[in-house]
Amino acid sequence: MEFQVADLFEAVVDNIPSRESIVLGKQRLTFADLDKRANKAAHMLKKIGVRRGEHIGIYAYNCIEWIEVMVGAYKIGAVPININYRYVEEELTYLIENADMVAVIFQSEFAPLLKAIKGRTPKLRQYIHLDELEDELLNLSALKSHNYVALVEEATEERSFEKRSGDDIYVLYTGGTTGLPKGVMWRQEDVIMTLGGGIDHFTGKKFPSPKAMSKKCLSEPITALALAPLMHGAAQWQTFNSFFSGWKLILNDKRSFDATYIWKLIAKEKVQNLTITGDAMGRPLADALPSVVKKGIDISSLVILSSTAAIFSPVIKDEFLKVLPELMIIDGVGSTETGSTGMNVYDKKLGKKDLGGPAFKKPKHSEILDLDTLKPLNEKDTETIGYLSRSGNVPIGYYKDPKKSSETFIKVDGVKYSIPGDLAKFNSDGQIILLGRGSVSINSGGEKIFPEEVEAALKAHPNVFDCLVVGTPDKKWGEKVTALLQTRNNKKIKPEELKEYCRTYIASYKFPKKLLYVDSIKRSPSGKPDYTWAKDKTLQQS
Repeated sequence: MEFQVADLFEAVVDNIPSRESIVLGKQRLTFADLDKRANKAAHMLKKIGVRRGEHIGIYAYNCIEWIEVMVGAYKIGAVPININYRYVEEELTYLIENADMVAVIFQSEFAPLLKAIKGRTPKLRQYIHLDELEDELLNLSALKSHNYVALVEEATEERSFEKRSGDDIYVLYTGGTTGLPKGVMWRQEDVIMTLGGGIDHFTGKKFPSPKAMSKKCLSEPITALALAPLMHGAAQWQTFNSFFSGWKLILNDKRSFDATYIWKLIAKEKVQNLTITGDAMGRPLADALPSVVKKGIDISSLVILSSTAAIFSPVIKDEFLKVLPELMIIDGVGSTETGSTGMNVYDKKLGKKDLGGPAFKKPKHSEILDLDTLKPLNEKDTETIGYLSRSGNVPIGYYKDPKKSSETFIKVDGVKYSIPGDLAKFNSDGQIILLGRGSVSINSGGEKIFPEEVEAALKAHPNVFDCLVVGTPDKKWGEKVTALLQTRNNKKIKPEELKEYCRTYIASYKFPKKLLYVDSIKRSPSGKPDYTWAKDKTLQQS
């Protein structure tokens, strides 16, 4: 047995076969049920010719098949690749080709796009559809696509697989805030340590063996709800963390985000642990809270709210705490390239101190590296800004991108670090303060301004629903701070009023010199900001 996803999953199944593992809509599966389905999916993949180490795409909204195919792939040493269901033709072509996909499992509504690009994806040799929409039968036929249900029905549910390894690969494509998506490659043992609970975030201690880690599932089960879509890493690793801990995991069965529905789901399933991705989910959930309480919907089961992958503003956290004062709010800091670099348990007493970005106690594996020398900064240095990095269990690199890999995954004095570009500094209390991504920072008149800090201040205003901040060219300042605002009910806010409101949170020179109003802010399904879109939008409106 290794620190490998399928190995650990099977060990948990053997310990608690009859315990519920997954709830998605009307579907409820025990650990044993899911294992059998994943075994069938694994044997199906082998039958259609998928070999160890080959890449298969999963192109679907949340569904049970997403999970069973993912786990099934790891059972045979294949590598599932997440496909963003929002991609247009060019983006989809790029991903399929860049990832060297040999097969794709997809919902039939995506058949027209796959058909349109078929001539540009010659490596893709197998198409398997999860359902059969009547309107897509011609497209499915043109793709020579196989019916997933029929294929898995013929497959055995037995565990009869080759020995697996902690060196088996996990790949997650991440779009980030700018540029084309990149495939981050991990050894499975390393990603389990950083994202799968192999290292206790609070103690910093590793489990001594896979067997010891699998025993976590014998503790009292928790009911958790993951709101990010499965094609996002945050949902995938909440899923695996739940598996390895023996929890019941609830997934959102709706394709759109309905905050009231989510609160009703929390009440219905008595969810104790809710995982979201920053303000994109936090804001609508907080807005819906008063009416949920007024309707008498019982959400008292909820004790932990965790946010990962995107900034979660303190003003929104405070709105949760007004209604649920005993709620523990945990900010997870990290990226696809680092895994977890720190955790912060939000305390109301921190108040506005937290507005520039999450503050968290320095874990053993996290360092701030000097921007020039790439040497770790002294914790007593509270002035210098550096790269937030992680050492120890870090990725191998970016798939098929040695240049970018050499820039992000480096060795300093024999220690390997991952430095994706997040900037940070030490606070006087010894904590690390996350400032933001250096690639989108704004240099205005020689002052470095971080968009996330300004965005958090703007969103403190009750009529600002969402916003993005970018730097735009300026003859006098080099760059000026420009904000795209999505307001409630499309009401414009007087600049003087907004500036006065923000004065409490940021220095006046950081306040936007230009405000642009938009109907909606473009974000990824995980809540990550699209700064490329924001830049283009500012140029269109200038």
